[in-house]
Amino acid sequence: MAPRTRRTNPLALAVLVQLWERPMHPYEISMTLRERRKEESVRLNFGSLYSVVESLEKHGLIEAASTERDGNRPTRTVYRITDAGVTEAIDWLTDLVREPVKEFPQFEAALSFLPALAPDDAVRLLRIRAEALRMALTANDATRAAARAQGLPELFELEAEYEAAMQRAELAFVEDLTGRIVDGSLAGVDMWRRLHDTLVHDGRVDPDEMAKAVAELEASIGGS
Repeated sequence: MAPRTRRTNPLALAVLVQLWERPMHPYEISMTLRERRKEESVRLNFGSLYSVVESLEKHGLIEAASTERDGNRPTRTVYRITDAGVTEAIDWLTDLVREPVKEFPQFEAALSFLPALAPDDAVRLLRIRAEALRMALTANDATRAAARAQGLPELFELEAEYEAAMQRAELAFVEDLTGRIVDGSLAGVDMWRRLHDTLVHDGRVDPDEMAKAVAELEASIGGS
């Protein structure tokens, strides 16, 4: 039995699902995914697609079915999914739907280091982000409305609905966070302002002053 491929690249799942529909060559897989706007939810480029196809074939999840030639273009290999590939696709999709997985969004990382920015700078940038989210929501709504007008069932737009729900949730969070920084109701915002008012010079924090401030903070927390 061929070893199971690591389930780390959603593009591999996309290829398996496409070949579950019917045999295709890699270029046709790529074009079908783009026509269905799947590149908005799965990172897609032609070079990585060929690497994925090679890996899936190596692991016995797909196999060459035939070859075809279009005019003077190079011969293309048409692939089909194997029984093992069908099992892998269903098992993989089952795990993805059933089990929440810790992901590492870049915005979450930015929030964890937000105190490195001055509060007023953070507010300005959060407001820019909020406007970008509003624009993205507008574009998402328009795209889904166009799909509905063309008669595309909602079932095939679920990823766009999910994206819109995440955008709305993030927008609400960003607006709330911005407001709490501005009105001072965010716990620790006064200390944050003092940090940048007294410790940051020429864009850098004085290490000795930072160590002193941290010691004072720990003492105040320990004494509370």
